[in-house]
Formats: sequence, structure tokens, C-alpha cells
Amino acid sequence: MADAIGRCCETSGFLLLVGHGVPDQVIDDVNRALRGFFALPQAIKEQVGAQPGDPLARGFSSAGNLAATNAGADVEAEHRAPDRVEKFVHFPLGNPEGVDGPGWTDERVFVAERWPELPGFRVAYQRYYAEMEGLATELSRLFALALGLREDWFEALIDRHNSNLMANYYPADDRPAGDIRLSQHSDWGNLTILLQDESQRGLQVRDDRGRWLDVPVVPGSFVINIGDLLARWTNDRWVSTVHRVVSTGAGRERFSLPFFHQPNYDAVIECIPTCATPDHPARYEPVVSGPYLLDKFKLAYAL
Repeated sequence: MADAIGRCCETSGFLLLVGHGVPDQVIDDVNRALRGFFALPQAIKEQVGAQPGDPLARGFSSAGNLAATNAGADVEAEHRAPDRVEKFVHFPLGNPEGVDGPGWTDERVFVAERWPELPGFRVAYQRYYAEMEGLATELSRLFALALGLREDWFEALIDRHNSNLMANYYPADDRPAGDIRLSQHSDWGNLTILLQDESQRGLQVRDDRGRWLDVPVVPGSFVINIGDLLARWTNDRWVSTVHRVVSTGAGRERFSLPFFHQPNYDAVIECIPTCATPDHPARYEPVVSGPYLLDKFKLAYAL
């Protein structure tokens, strides 16, 4: 399994995962919860809107452009338009009660999250988040083996991880097939676990020839991809691939639920020992996980 994952991460940076062990009931409950939330009137959703200046953009929002952080990608017309997507962000480790040891230094993060008054929403969301924590840890063990490391090599660096769970809602529209719904970008952090909408395609990845390829929809699966930080950590041995969401032309709404896994706030990200050789020395200076992530949020959401 680790060898198969390693081959994927060295080539496309994307893979589909089945047999993951996340209970169907947990997935069904969170799907029901997020659909219920986004069906609420706009004024109700805005009651739990992200607070101006919150560097973690927690709560509901419909602004921002993830492509703003993707300086390495080609600048296309799609980058100049806001993404047509609504979001709800749960970022628990930015809360006062979530701070543990060295970490957050930006005082703006020390505000409690606001949850919608929607029966079952918070419980379903937090249960799903907990399942993603466990799955990300299992994946990190497989990643370690794929990189020729001890199975537990990452664990001391992710035991106080700073991960967020973002629900995405793309309202129904009459845009033609191929029209951009979420602009091209690469993910920022360690790894992403995506629960995509099984009712339609729309997620695309860009291959090394510049072609856009549809990600298959496989019932019961998660889409896994690595982020910029892990690519940096592996000295670009593994690739963080640019991707986007396009309209299928069916005029239907779309939902997705990415879990963005981020190492501990104070984790120092420097070249993994097995990823450098005399002929391929470390390419990047060390960075600290938390400040690195905050800089990405500030750029994407103009904070």
C-alpha cells in the first residue's frame, strides 16, 4: 500500500482511497448537515459569517480566491474573478480552548467559533472531523513508509495538528460545461482528504502536459492529494498538483467537503532526510508550519 501511494504522490499527487474505514453513517450525517445549512436563507447563514480580520476565515463566507496563493501557476483569466462558491470553515485549534503549548501568536485567532442553530449540524461536523483526524494519521504512517522512514516519523509533528474542515457549496447555475466554478490552485498544507459530490463530476487536475483531466467519481471513496507544504517537505520528490472545479453544464448545485491536514503550529518543515542526496540537495529553507499557513490565509482572503 505504501509503495502504491508513493508512486501516486511522485507522479500525479492525487489518488482515490476506498476501504478507508470511515463509517457510512458519519458520512451520511455530515452530508445531510451541510446540505441543510446551505439551504438556509442567506441572512441566516450570514449570522455565522467569518469575522472581518479573522486570519482563519472561520464560519460562513462566499469571498476569497484560492488561486491568489498559487504564485507558481500560470496566470489565467479565471484567476481574476472571484470563486463562485460558498464555504463554511471549522478550524477548532484556533479557538482559545484548542491552544496547547507553543503555537498561535496572532491574537486575532483567539475567538470562539460560531455554529449555526441547525439541529445536529455541529455534532455531525465534529464527528466527521474526528474521523478525518484518524484517517490523516493513518495516511501519514503510510506516507512515512513510502518515503523510507520509520512508520511513526511524522507523528510527533502532527499530534497537535492545525487542520480545518471546509464545506463547499456551488449554487445551481446555467453556466456552460467547462465554466470555472473554483479557480485553479494547489492546496497549501500537508494533505487533503476530499469527500466529493457523487452526483456529478467537476473536479479536474492538470497533468504535466498542461491538460485538464477529470477526477473519477467513485462511490464511497475519498480523493486524497498532497499539498504545497508536503511537496516542500519532500524536496519536490512528491508533487502538489494544480486542480480546479468546473461546471458540468447540468445546471445542478454541487457540494464537497475537504479536510486540510496541517502539521503542528510549531513544527519546523525542512527537507526530509531521505529526500535529499549529494546530487539533489535541499531546495528550500526551513519554514514553521503555523506562520506559513497564516500567510496563505491572509493572501487568499485579503486579511
